[in-house]
This record gives sequence, C-alpha cells and structure tokens, in this order.
Amino acid sequence: MPRWRPARVAEMVHREVASRLRTDLEDPDLGDVSITRVEVPRDLGSAVVFWLPLGGGTPSDTQLAALERAARQLRGPVGRALRLRTAPELRFEFDQRHEEAIRVTSILHDLERGRPTAGEEE
Repeated sequence: MPRWRPARVAEMVHREVASRLRTDLEDPDLGDVSITRVEVPRDLGSAVVFWLPLGGGTPSDTQLAALERAARQLRGPVGRALRLRTAPELRFEFDQRHEEAIRVTSILHDLERGRPTAGEEE
C-alpha cells in the first residue's frame, strides 16, 4: 500500500465526519464541535478523530458521551461514503495539542514583551 494512502483516507474521513456531525446527527448533548484533525494507521482499520468544542473550553461529560454515540452511528455511513472495503472504527479524542500550542504561544508572547526591543537600552 502506498504511504500516502492513510493520509488521504484521513483527509476524506475528516471531511465526511465533520459534514455528518453538522447535518445528520440531532443530539442536543453533542453541541457544536470542530474536527481539528484525523489520524488513520496504515491498515485503515480505525480513525482517531481529534476535536474541540467550538468557542473553546473543555468538553463536558455529556458531550463526550454524545461523541461516543456518534462514533457508532457514523461508522457505517462514513465507510459507505468513502467506498472502503471495511469502515474504519471511529474514536473521538479531545485535541490537547491545540491547547498546548496556545500555551506555548502565550509564553513566547510574554517572553517577547519582557525583552527590550531593537533600539531600546537595557
């Protein structure tokens, strides 16, 4: 199997899951979520869907439970839409990389403000 295929399938799963979460599911516990990225291993048997609540913040327990239900409901339709021999098992995970990036950016910004700029004397 070509090395690029898992990345291509991940991109297609990303689009399909994001679209179906918006249009197909009517779960009030789900709320608004943003799919940030999807990782698919070489065997294409599973897909880890990373997400964030729209507007930021941390996920609630009801939102996590709604995403677990959504994973079971979306597996078949996503597999059929992508015409895969076996539909990948979907697993939703809160994307902590985004929060880490915000934290690092904040630290860098604070460091930058603490340093004298060009032309200033210490």
